[in-house]
Amino acid sequence: MTEGNFIDYVKVHVTSGNGGRGSTHFHREKYITKGGPDGGDGGRGGHIILRGDKNLWTLISFKFKRHFNAEHGFSGSKSRSTGADGTDVIIPVPLGTVVLDAETKERIAEITTEEDVIITPGGMGGRGNWHFKTSTNQAPRYAQPGREGTSRDIILELKVLADVGLVGFPNAGKSTLLSALTSAKPKIADYPFTTLKPNLGIVANRDYTSFVMADIPGIIEGAAEGKGLGHYFLRHIERNSVLLYVIPADADDINKQFTILKSELTRYNPELLDKHFMIGISKSDLLDEELYEAIENECKTAFSGIPFVLFSSVTQHGLTELKDNLWKLLND
Repeated sequence: MTEGNFIDYVKVHVTSGNGGRGSTHFHREKYITKGGPDGGDGGRGGHIILRGDKNLWTLISFKFKRHFNAEHGFSGSKSRSTGADGTDVIIPVPLGTVVLDAETKERIAEITTEEDVIITPGGMGGRGNWHFKTSTNQAPRYAQPGREGTSRDIILELKVLADVGLVGFPNAGKSTLLSALTSAKPKIADYPFTTLKPNLGIVANRDYTSFVMADIPGIIEGAAEGKGLGHYFLRHIERNSVLLYVIPADADDINKQFTILKSELTRYNPELLDKHFMIGISKSDLLDEELYEAIENECKTAFSGIPFVLFSSVTQHGLTELKDNLWKLLND
């Protein structure tokens, strides 16, 4: 999945249908001149509905269409006949979509399953004149107009749903790892923030199993306060089942990088530390045998009890072990 077609934040205008007008009809037959009121009720206006779709990965469908209007309800008619309801507008969205009110930023809904969620209900149909017949008013010439639909701006925000999310500083080797394990083709370069949008790929595993890996834009110290790509990065991490901290073997202090990354996640949302995680030391191809052994011993001491793997996306060293460890965490 390329950066160009990954859209994960859009503002949309939605308007539900007005309710149909109630009828003021009076019953008439050849030999019945005063049959009384029999005007039916108006139909309901169409709803605006969001439907979760597991086959969608981005909000790209909203790139060219951001206004949605449901059909109005139809008026009631004679013989107490209710008017037809307006046709609902059903909008498919990826699983993981959060719906916010554009003005108040209040959360309206969260689409995590293949369900229908009414975002703006259609207006109720007006009642026909037969409802208003009383002992003192045998021929009411009044019927209710339908209620107006709801018009509002909403924000659709996609938080990536993936099995494994890659956490690391810019240039840690996350995009290279994704390209080595999957058929995804993320942008790779030797300068920070080459990944500006999440990239997803399917990792083939043993015995025809697989899992989804997400390369998220690189985090920096202070991201929890919005520095760098800030919350753009952090909001996607919330939806990953397992986190893989990617730290390059040539980092000045591997343990310090891990501490900073973990701190930023904690400050943004402490619940992120409840997720299963492991550490991947990337770019091991840069190490000679002596330095490789020294870093491995350093990690054993610093990350006691935490699974870690030294790997190279270039030479493929350690990738099978890395996948095995991730699969184990996913199934714990």
